[in-house]
Amino acid sequence: MSYHQLVIVESPAKAKTINKYLGSDYTVLASFGHVRDLPAKDGSVRPEEAFAMSWELGERAARPMGEITKALKECGTLYLASDPDREGEAIAWHVQEVLREKHLLKGKEVHRITFNEITKSAVKQAIENPRQLDQPLIDAYMARRALDYLVGFSLSPVLWRKLPGARSAGRVQSVALRLICERETEIEKFKPQEYWSIEAVFISKNGAPMPARLWHYAGKKVEKFTFTNQTDALAALAILEGQRYQIGAIEKKQTKRNPYPPFTTSTLQQEASRKLGLGATRTMRLAQGLYEGVEVGGETIGLITYMRTDGVTLSNEAVFAARGVIAKEYGDAYVASSPRMYKSVVKNAQEAHEAIRPTDLTRLPAQLAKYLEPDALQLYTLIWQRTIACQMESAVLDQVSVDIEGNQPGHSFRASGSTIVFDGYLKVYQEGREDNASEDDKHTRLPPVQSGEALQKQSITPAQHFTEPPPRFSEASLIKKLEELGIGRPSTYTSIIQVLQDRDYVKLDKKRFVPEDRGRLVTSFLTSFFKDYVEYDFTAALEEKLDSVSDGKLDWKKLLQEFWLPFSAAIAGTKDLKITNVIDAIDGELGNHFFPPAEDGSDPRLCKACGQGRLGLKLGKFGAFIGCSTYPTCKFTRPLLANGETQSQAEGPKLLGLDPKTNMPVTLRSGPYGLYVQLDNLPEAGGTEAAPAPAGTDKKKKGKKAEKPAKPPAPKRASLPRGMDKETVDLAKALQLLALPRDVGADPDSGAMIQAGIGRFGPYLKLGSLYKSIPKDEDVLTIGLNRAVVLMAEALEKKKAEGGRELGMHPADGKAITIQKGRFGAYVKHGKNMATLPTGTEMESFSLEAAVALLAKKFAPGDKPVGKKKAPAKSTPATVTPIKAKRPAGKKVAGKKK
Repeated sequence: MSYHQLVIVESPAKAKTINKYLGSDYTVLASFGHVRDLPAKDGSVRPEEAFAMSWELGERAARPMGEITKALKECGTLYLASDPDREGEAIAWHVQEVLREKHLLKGKEVHRITFNEITKSAVKQAIENPRQLDQPLIDAYMARRALDYLVGFSLSPVLWRKLPGARSAGRVQSVALRLICERETEIEKFKPQEYWSIEAVFISKNGAPMPARLWHYAGKKVEKFTFTNQTDALAALAILEGQRYQIGAIEKKQTKRNPYPPFTTSTLQQEASRKLGLGATRTMRLAQGLYEGVEVGGETIGLITYMRTDGVTLSNEAVFAARGVIAKEYGDAYVASSPRMYKSVVKNAQEAHEAIRPTDLTRLPAQLAKYLEPDALQLYTLIWQRTIACQMESAVLDQVSVDIEGNQPGHSFRASGSTIVFDGYLKVYQEGREDNASEDDKHTRLPPVQSGEALQKQSITPAQHFTEPPPRFSEASLIKKLEELGIGRPSTYTSIIQVLQDRDYVKLDKKRFVPEDRGRLVTSFLTSFFKDYVEYDFTAALEEKLDSVSDGKLDWKKLLQEFWLPFSAAIAGTKDLKITNVIDAIDGELGNHFFPPAEDGSDPRLCKACGQGRLGLKLGKFGAFIGCSTYPTCKFTRPLLANGETQSQAEGPKLLGLDPKTNMPVTLRSGPYGLYVQLDNLPEAGGTEAAPAPAGTDKKKKGKKAEKPAKPPAPKRASLPRGMDKETVDLAKALQLLALPRDVGADPDSGAMIQAGIGRFGPYLKLGSLYKSIPKDEDVLTIGLNRAVVLMAEALEKKKAEGGRELGMHPADGKAITIQKGRFGAYVKHGKNMATLPTGTEMESFSLEAAVALLAKKFAPGDKPVGKKKAPAKSTPATVTPIKAKRPAGKKVAGKKK
């Protein structure tokens, strides 16, 4: 059957959903994201050639582009339907360019279509209203990719040469890392200040308690640091205890609290972190699934609108749909008196799409409970609640402040309270807070009192407090800070955070970012020698210029030229930079971090080994370390003590306890590839020691090889998954890691066991011969069967989309037989044995039994894989082969060029 119209999207899930909406005249294929990228080598962006860029087809793109090419030959119209943002426009452009270079677009109609939601009506409306590719948006993508490439491939080599052990540097990631490191420095330099508060509880005439805090003392308003020590607080207490109290002024006022606007990408990530405990990567993965489509009642439906947006606007249809749901579910009193219209503050109108909302607000969360996994359901519920709440009436609160005056003038307490008169939008939604509830959210109700009413004093209590350092950034607060500074855009926040963790520059500890020492060294280096390029204002201004490019107001090559000239000069300026200059700069900035003041007042930099040298930062082949200034006389060194490690932890293994089954010690260790736990196979811990060889057996006997003593078995080890805090690893968790892989549960379809384990590429799930990586924000030790089944289904779907599937297990050895597409047609594979399907055979209907018979016909049991046979050695007359003289080291052969 020939296809007349071809639609290209970026993901198979999206293709599957859209394919169901369009008739038989369309075929929908996935490009699997970007099909081309800049090669990771020098010269991919060439400033000297007006910033010419070289693109190459990605490894994963060959198969999908092959399918697209084949389908295009039989169609007359091509629709490029990737996502409605800069990255989506770039994907569409890359696909078009690849096809143009193959001369496949001659005589074809090429259209660009976008839709903010994947619903039948939205897709059909997009088909009816196509447009051309947005060149300014493509130019902005080109500028961003060129900038990131030029920074990465110019700055990273400088880091590697001048700061051994550093990984790489990025244009935006380095600025985010600076935020995290500077916050850590603030925390380290913070000195807590003591202060005291005085709280009281009074009893009204009707017997109700009234909590209050000291408001005025000796005629002055009480501030935070009015009482800075216990002596002052107790002196005030003595004066306050001896007084009688009565009600003074009573102030009442009514306030309104308005609902928040609907979600943008950043506010969704922040709220999902605060309320649901989801990381940004996990949030966006779940949102992507809700956007691309979920099977509901036998129909695949996109449940939310596009989830990468910085706009807060809602379509008129969505506004009035929300108002209808509110009236039906909560009553007319909860519908806002007039539609609430929210305006986006984004400067670039090209990116200001509609806010994130459900595609159909009448689809209540409770109705989707049986179709969605728990996390996806929670996220959908959050989006539904926020969208509904934004069109609800304001909450109305009565706030009351009561002054409680002493009989001595100048001394008074104040009691405050609030009551909800009308809950309004709070009936549906209340924004989460990282710092617990605010005073407004406590809604303390005060008893009815009258001015002049005498009160009974129940208690007056002083309380000691200390100021606290600023909190470390969470994912939510870091995204909020980046957004406030104008750094990054909706599609970049997740990757910024992920790259910092992948490079081991930061780690998440109790959902807060803690910079690793490697990250602090990189930040110190960049702020010392490339300060302009990690300045917040500079990076934000560059983002604004990129927005101007996408808005068609600035030429992208002019932007690159303005950036590249001073940046390349700064890179060239490091040519003569000496390692000693780097060490001095970093040591001066991070000295207090690596050598905190000693409790006994001794010099923390005095070398304990020789008692004379000064400890300082050194740079070696494998990175930074601490060494003595009198080297080589004193050769004392120690690694950097990162994140609160003790000296003993840094220098050797940490004993976690004894394995109850073997009585062997279980230790936590650090190796070249990271942290791991080990079950030691030691003789004193119940292991076996190789017996000594019998006397006289050390000499070799003629014709027999001397028997080597048996090697003791290697100790059992297990790596810590990325993101696992070593401080949380106890004996129980270590034994769980050592017991991997573990059985998660039986797959409901096949009955086979799903296993979870850790391999060379990280935590994984395994079902038969099918593997699936466990997402980074999920735990290999606790992942459950329901989630495992979903992930394995995704892996199977991807495998099918790539043209292969598992038929079953071979009855002879229990190994999997798969069927796949190859260059020369479909074939079955068992181990390394492969057999091509007969001509005309359909892959979809080929059975396990047929595959076993086909393999048996071609291979006898135990046969090795068929390959090229080695030609037998030719019999030649015995000749003397001249021995080629070896060239003396360092000498050249006369008459030959080197």
